[in-house]
Amino acid sequence: MQQETEQATRRQWLESVMDRWEAPLTRLCFAYLGDRGLAEDAVQETFLKAWKGYGGFQGRANEKTWLTRIAVNQCKDVLKSAWNRHTDRSVDTDLLPEASVPFEERDDTVTRAVMSLPVKLRETALVCLYQGLSLSEAASALRLPRSTVHLRLKKAEALLRTELEDWYYAD
Repeated sequence: MQQETEQATRRQWLESVMDRWEAPLTRLCFAYLGDRGLAEDAVQETFLKAWKGYGGFQGRANEKTWLTRIAVNQCKDVLKSAWNRHTDRSVDTDLLPEASVPFEERDDTVTRAVMSLPVKLRETALVCLYQGLSLSEAASALRLPRSTVHLRLKKAEALLRTELEDWYYAD
């Protein structure tokens, strides 16, 4: 009976976590990986790892920080995987089918600038600026000292400011 109650509690927890954090984690993973399918897979793996690690979650960090940390590590694993290193995911645009809705071009200058940052600065920028984690939460999620996160964030902001200055002031 106790085991059934535990499983029900765990299931409710997972459902609530997925409802709250699936969209933000998917956006984070997409920004990190640059591929929607890989991002969705990474989020599924994140929730699977959270489910498995449920008993070990001690509440020292908040749920968002804990899940962000799992998601970032999962994205790193995807990028390090042999499949990812040896797969050419580029598509010849001539082979794509006609769009069912008109294509609306968007300005992705900021996204490209963030994604062009060195990995350590990019992941710090994504976690702090994109996910909205505080420096302390980001430090916990990235397993870094708060001062390191602060320094990396300042470097990322300086590089982005330089990179985007002409774009920002363009008429």
